[in-house]
Amino acid sequence: MKSKVYFIPFKNSLDIADGQKRLKKLLDESGILDFIKKDHEVAVKVHFGEEGNTGYIPADFAGVVCHEILPKGAKAFLSDTNTLYPGKRTNCEDHRQLAYAHGFTKDKTGVEVIIPDDNNKKDTAEIVVDKQFIKTAKVASLFTDADALVVISHFKGHMLSGFGGSLKNVGMGCAMREGKMAQHCSVSPQVYEDKCVGCGACIKVCPVNAIQIEGGKAKLDASKCIGCAGCVGVCKTWAMFVFSESGDVMQKKMAEYCLAVLGSKKEKACFINFAIKINKECDCWPHDNPRIGPDAGILLSSDPVALDKASFDVVFHQCRKDIFKESHPEQNSFEQLLYAQFLGLGHMEYTLVEVNT
Repeated sequence: MKSKVYFIPFKNSLDIADGQKRLKKLLDESGILDFIKKDHEVAVKVHFGEEGNTGYIPADFAGVVCHEILPKGAKAFLSDTNTLYPGKRTNCEDHRQLAYAHGFTKDKTGVEVIIPDDNNKKDTAEIVVDKQFIKTAKVASLFTDADALVVISHFKGHMLSGFGGSLKNVGMGCAMREGKMAQHCSVSPQVYEDKCVGCGACIKVCPVNAIQIEGGKAKLDASKCIGCAGCVGVCKTWAMFVFSESGDVMQKKMAEYCLAVLGSKKEKACFINFAIKINKECDCWPHDNPRIGPDAGILLSSDPVALDKASFDVVFHQCRKDIFKESHPEQNSFEQLLYAQFLGLGHMEYTLVEVNT
């Protein structure tokens, strides 16, 4: 049986009030949140946006979703994980303050912001998946422990996955820093000596004493490194750098991480994609990047594979070309869809239900 994907056109992302009305109508007519019951703890996964980047999905839309959840008698919170790279989203306090600065406040959304701490073992769930690339996934426990999961994603381009939607928001976005490292890379970080200032911040966070200062520069012993990526997160000069996997391998790892998060969420999760403000790269960039397509609309489903495929199809139909392949010709963005389908996370075939405006 084909999965249902609900769609409502929304072609002026600057008109927030109109977008809120369309989103509410889409939620109401689809009944996508009906699985949420009284006293359920609901994790609402979002991306709070990087400092200097305005491409992220505004808090106004997260507020619509949360205000549909709360009257059910459920408890909800907004969350995202800390980043692998340095910046305002690399630690809990700065990340939370950036979320507030971007409008994700309780006054606007009705719920609190919770950021899991990479340094607190209780915040990490180790989920055994035993698949081709990932044996044990390191994900934020608040997503796996929650009674229900609602994933709000910005559908846009990405340098390694071609495009990023719900699958990327779950697989990469719900992973702790160590998990992000595992998906991006199969080797230890490399030290760029010309950027290293010998501050020793990396030494303080390394749990296995794999780093020392020699000649005023950090030296990493790869034989001791466990890939936790703590050193990458604290390095202010980008001297600690992670080499990325090929796009195909990264996408498969990402899908296996999706399995870790969603394996316990059968009929307990739903996914919303905003195919608006479609940028060439993800919202993690510390500045805006080029728009590669016009606004298309909002889509949602209980099937993340069908949803990402439908989002791609809607954008392709509007642009009359594959803007993601054009922007990232070296990537096969369908790898994530095919492998996620193989893992049983959903189906690429779907029925599109367009909601009248």
